[in-house]
Amino acid sequence: MPRLPRLHVPGGHYHVILRGNRRQALFDSHQDRDVLNKIVAESLEREGARLHIYCWMTNHLHGLVQVGDRPLGSLMHRIARRYSRYRNKQQCTTGHSFERRYKAWLVDADMYFFALLRYIHLNPVKARMVQSIDDYPWCSHHAYLGRNAESWLTVDFGLSLLGPTVEQARAAYQTLIGQPSYASEDRLHDDGNPTDKRVLGTDRFLLALKHPGYKPKSRKTLMQLAEEICLQHNVSPILVCSASRQRNLTAARIAIASAAIDERVATLREVAELLKREPASLSELMTRYRKC
Repeated sequence: MPRLPRLHVPGGHYHVILRGNRRQALFDSHQDRDVLNKIVAESLEREGARLHIYCWMTNHLHGLVQVGDRPLGSLMHRIARRYSRYRNKQQCTTGHSFERRYKAWLVDADMYFFALLRYIHLNPVKARMVQSIDDYPWCSHHAYLGRNAESWLTVDFGLSLLGPTVEQARAAYQTLIGQPSYASEDRLHDDGNPTDKRVLGTDRFLLALKHPGYKPKSRKTLMQLAEEICLQHNVSPILVCSASRQRNLTAARIAIASAAIDERVATLREVAELLKREPASLSELMTRYRKC
């Protein structure tokens, strides 16, 4: 099934994970992490984005990013490209330092901010790299406690959710991060939207957003959708599923496949089985149709 497009919501919060290529280490020294910090700072400013939480692990990066008007991809590609260029120069190599596709979930920050604060910050502890997150310097944990200040990191939003004053918020954070871990924390994203794995939030959260480019998953079956589209195109469902190559049937097939994928009713392979077509051929038809 073709990958769903990224959801771009201006002002939206995204939990992002960027992994090293082939899970290889991203850092050889403290200097490497300092360089990454500088690249992140410059990229955030250029893209008009904010970073609320971060943790740089050995072979992957975690962050809670709030985008501006520009899509998240612009920020992530800039960071990955510039750091890869730095690593290649250091190691006299070429190629990508990161996997080509980063992971990202649109997040209902009001509901999931605290969970992500623990999830991201406690990664080194759960990976048994340190016994306490106090011993891990490459994350925003220390900034939330006021131990250091990073101009490119935004902690005001998180602290405002934790308490009415900075002192109370930091005390609440210390309590939150010190609570025992529980198994469901490791399955945080399984608790997200049941019909859209791109989202950590409910349908109500998505529908309340401005211009989210989002439609809830259709409750129709593939056959019901096909019959509706056949009626709109004034063609027989039996003929649509036949070997005939009539132009009006081809248009109906493309419409069925496009609607099924856009509304998350079925995969391309499932549509191809219904229409008795090869998935690759159907995909090519859809691509040609969209170009036209």
